[in-house]
Amino acid sequence: QVQLVESGGGLVQPGASLRLSCAASVRTFMGWFRQAPGKEREFVAAISWSTLTTYYADSVKGRFTISGDNAENTMYLQMNSLKPEDTAVYYCAAGGNPIYYSNFRRYGYWGQGTQVTVSS
Repeated sequence: QVQLVESGGGLVQPGASLRLSCAASVRTFMGWFRQAPGKEREFVAAISWSTLTTYYADSVKGRFTISGDNAENTMYLQMNSLKPEDTAVYYCAAGGNPIYYSNFRRYGYWGQGTQVTVSS
């Protein structure tokens, strides 16, 4: 059974940083998505464990960094210069395909989500 356990969310002010973690029981193509109230789940970033190739949404490029620790089977999302529009529940996903890296329907496994709120 695949398990994904996220941590690291919280309430921060605009301009602050947060780091999300996702401890995984598998090592597959993985990504981060987010969902704000009333909106569809949105791609944030993805990573290939085998090549360490990374992918980003335009809205977070230059501010967020996705990385993976092979020894710990843990994926991270370092979020800098946070904005109020980054407020959402952030989900870790696994079992994706690099061809469809931004399509949430192409990921087979999901974590429980962690809330990130950016507000002054």
